[in-house]
Amino acid sequence: MTEPVPMAELWRADLLESRHLGHGVVCDDSGQIVQAWGDAQALIYPRSSCKMIQALPLVTSGAAAKYGLRSEQLALACASHNGAEIHTSRVRAWLGDLGLGDSDFRCGSQMPDDREARYALIRGHEEPCQYYNNCSGKHCGFLTLAQHMGAGPEYCEIDHPVQRAVRDAFEEVTGAASPGYGIDGCSAPNFQTTLHGLARAMAWFASAGDRSDRQSMAAQQLVAAMVAHPDLVAGEGRACTELMRAMEGRVAVKTGAEGVFVAILPERRLGVALKIADGATRASECAIAAILTGLGVLDPDHPATARRLNPPILNRRKMEVGETRPAAGLLSR
Repeated sequence: MTEPVPMAELWRADLLESRHLGHGVVCDDSGQIVQAWGDAQALIYPRSSCKMIQALPLVTSGAAAKYGLRSEQLALACASHNGAEIHTSRVRAWLGDLGLGDSDFRCGSQMPDDREARYALIRGHEEPCQYYNNCSGKHCGFLTLAQHMGAGPEYCEIDHPVQRAVRDAFEEVTGAASPGYGIDGCSAPNFQTTLHGLARAMAWFASAGDRSDRQSMAAQQLVAAMVAHPDLVAGEGRACTELMRAMEGRVAVKTGAEGVFVAILPERRLGVALKIADGATRASECAIAAILTGLGVLDPDHPATARRLNPPILNRRKMEVGETRPAAGLLSR
């Protein structure tokens, strides 16, 4: 099957009002597809779902050890954070330890998603700086690696040593040469891969504990950091943070823009990747919750699961008028 299939539905009363189509893959540690929906070979941009891959050279190069990076910083390197104080204070400190400042970033400024941080800027008549960019932790990692390499300041350029190292790692763990790249919202290159390739990479992370090579040991560190600090990977109210908390550190999950979501299941040696064709986040969150519930690693009765699996549709008076549901088949094991 090469066409996208139903992944999430919006029901209002007894009528199916909207349907989101997409693709999904569950892959095992041998790289084989265990389960698939739609087209496993669909070519996508993984967007921010691949940040743990982009962070691999930070660790394998020795830069993380040289600069004494802790698990909190490694979690931020994999994060799409809310720009809350817990995120920006750590980003500022990390950058300060490098002897660098906001102007050394190449990610661009962003109004924080965190309400308190956003309102504080508005009340102070201040413009947001690059520290608030949801990818600033990843860019701290890029700058750390660039400094370790003695490379130039334009670390987002495709031919920069940092991005060459990222591409090498990306192609190694996805198991195929990337056919191209686009520029992400934070100005870094984002390499194309198939859904199968992205799921294969997540399964590679999931089985890293079975291997002792440098790359696999780095993968273990990054996954351990993500599950130890789910609040840093995203933030309060976010799916990544709440679902990782619900699974009590046994699974790492990461969202990406335009309806991408991945999961790393070390106990099962499985990787999951999905893409919603229309890019809807509400659908990707519903679909990843359904797949993880179907795989038996996410409790269907946990409040965090319910908020993604069957979130109610509320009107302006806060009356429940419908709900989002996973499409038939996603919950089956």
